[in-house]
Amino acid sequence: MHFITESLSVGNVDDAHEPPPFIDGMLIVAGESEVKPAPGVVHARVPLKEFGEADPLDVQKAVEWLEQQAPSRRLMVCCRAGMGRSVSMVIAYLCCVKGMRYDEAVQLLKARRPGATPLPELERTIQKVLELRQARAGQGQGQIPGHDAGQKRA
Repeated sequence: MHFITESLSVGNVDDAHEPPPFIDGMLIVAGESEVKPAPGVVHARVPLKEFGEADPLDVQKAVEWLEQQAPSRRLMVCCRAGMGRSVSMVIAYLCCVKGMRYDEAVQLLKARRPGATPLPELERTIQKVLELRQARAGQGQGQIPGHDAGQKRA
């Protein structure tokens, strides 16, 4: 398990089966694993395919669950290895809820979780989630903070 912020960590499936006692909320994003969290641990499951591009609606569900739970809980986001899907959902949360720029969120995750490997097309997926969230709020189109939608990556 690796702490990303004071109250948010990423872990693997083994961590999910035996979470530390201070973890009181868990988001499981491993589509291939069923995990029954410990009693008293609030949990949700948003199954994502390993190494695949995530559906923006699934990412939105994960972000919304983290947003609802984060203010009062110590959360762990888990996938099989704790390196791809879990870190991707934390990056999405940091961009969509905390207003962090995509490159800053990736840098933070890679610093705190060595070997972190965001899912393919994650930046584009987060942009779609931001647009969905802002459309729901009636604010029109949005962008990842600090992101130029017309800018092409090298």
